[in-house]
Amino acid sequence: MKLYKFFLVMIGAALLTTSCNDIDEQYPETGVLTKEQNQEVNEILPERAQATFQGMFSIMAMPHRGLPNSTTRADDFGYVMAAISLDLEGADMFMNDNNYAWFSPCGEYSSRNANYANPYIRYVIPYRQIGIINDVLAGIAEDTDNPDLQNQMAQARAMRDFAFNYNKPDDLCIPILKVDTDYGNNPRATVEEVWASIKEDLDYAVAHLTDARSAKDQINKNVAYGLRARANLYMGNFADAAADAEQAMKGFTPASQAEISVPAFCNLNEHNWIWGINVTTEIAAVDGYCTASSWLSAFTGDGYAPACQLIPTINYLLYKKIPDTDLRKNWWLDFNLHSPNWAGLTWTDPDTGTRATGDEIANLTIEEVKMKFEPLNSIKFGMKSGVGSIINNNDFPLMRVEEMILIQAEGLARSGNEAKAKQILENFVKTYRDPAYSVEANLQTRGLVDEIWFQRRVELWGEGFFVFDCKRLGKPLVRTHGSGSTNVPTAFAFNIAANDGWMNMRFPDDEIDNNAGIIDNTGGAIPEPGQNANLRDGVTD
Repeated sequence: MKLYKFFLVMIGAALLTTSCNDIDEQYPETGVLTKEQNQEVNEILPERAQATFQGMFSIMAMPHRGLPNSTTRADDFGYVMAAISLDLEGADMFMNDNNYAWFSPCGEYSSRNANYANPYIRYVIPYRQIGIINDVLAGIAEDTDNPDLQNQMAQARAMRDFAFNYNKPDDLCIPILKVDTDYGNNPRATVEEVWASIKEDLDYAVAHLTDARSAKDQINKNVAYGLRARANLYMGNFADAAADAEQAMKGFTPASQAEISVPAFCNLNEHNWIWGINVTTEIAAVDGYCTASSWLSAFTGDGYAPACQLIPTINYLLYKKIPDTDLRKNWWLDFNLHSPNWAGLTWTDPDTGTRATGDEIANLTIEEVKMKFEPLNSIKFGMKSGVGSIINNNDFPLMRVEEMILIQAEGLARSGNEAKAKQILENFVKTYRDPAYSVEANLQTRGLVDEIWFQRRVELWGEGFFVFDCKRLGKPLVRTHGSGSTNVPTAFAFNIAANDGWMNMRFPDDEIDNNAGIIDNTGGAIPEPGQNANLRDGVTD
């Protein structure tokens, strides 16, 4: 099984090795605690572990943690960078092909080259974090009865989650890191072995977590159920996926029609978010260019998206399939650079005082801050600190209730309960997104599973799900139907067959050089513009 299918970056945090006075008195000879000493101290002073435990979540968006000495790279910022990369490798989202496009390897699929920075970052961050998670777990005795430490252990194990297709259990997957692993000779485990580890962690998390948590950047029982719902969906346990999704969404309601009719999706406190990354002003201050705001929001006053004409843009193939009655169509500017969603927004040039409101914003130019917008640019993602803010502290959604509703619908549809799946799907879309929606009308042109995928592609656009869905559904990647059919840049306008070996990420050179057990992925070749224009995906046909 293939490396490209990383589902969730594994995150962790090391326990503190320095100590307060009473610990020093107990262990005066050493500056670093042994495993047993760590466990003993954490039992006595659980707040000691809690301090660093908090960092387990903030590191998910921390700039410059993937590459050594990468402070000049604007594409090194943890899980958020990986999510953006995955959607830019998909069919529905692209950025312009210009000299400022740090993510162009994803558009052209040179991101499969083992010596490129982008795939290296996406590989090395999860494994570094798994190592840290193992340190966290090693510092807590498995039989602890301390509820705080039990909670930390359950959250750490849930954070170790990642997923792959499960159609070939004997395929090679990824190396598994354990405390006693020989890192110099650690072969790839099979899909079955990896999934056994995944399920064990998620089952433990579901059993040991409660609804309580201090903030939505942490994991509680809802999140654990949501992660297991995703895992079951990927494994083909469709009835279990639906059941877990139903548990995950308890206490949460979708964003209303009014709430999605303005730029949003940037604040952890949005009530439809089950779990998200809290990008604090301190994280944004490290390097504001390395944040979700810089790359996803059209409204940042100090970011790549508006300053370099790199605002994420929707593929016309998907856009034209969205009904005009669907309020989500206004998440993107139309061909007249209009959207009702920004009618109440004003952008002021801080140097000249020039003000632009609503559609006027499209043609506003501010030197080194904002270029003119283009058709089908995204305005889905707002700006938490306000239009034109130079504080790039947008939060990033990791799990929303809307995703769980769509997992529930798909799980039911693929486990023999199509009637209930249709009911759930129609109720969600008709109530919250498109008042004119009818499942049966849409099923005249596509099957139920493809209809659910269409809804996922629109609803979760820009949040990192496309490649996962494309692969688990066995779909080709379709960006073009031939000349003149798409707005995707020429260099990125190609289709890739579902079984093309180039879809499989390669192991970085460093891993191959330092791990004698690695057998790399092979097959396929970098796509050529215009290739496979006859392929169709069942949604944008």
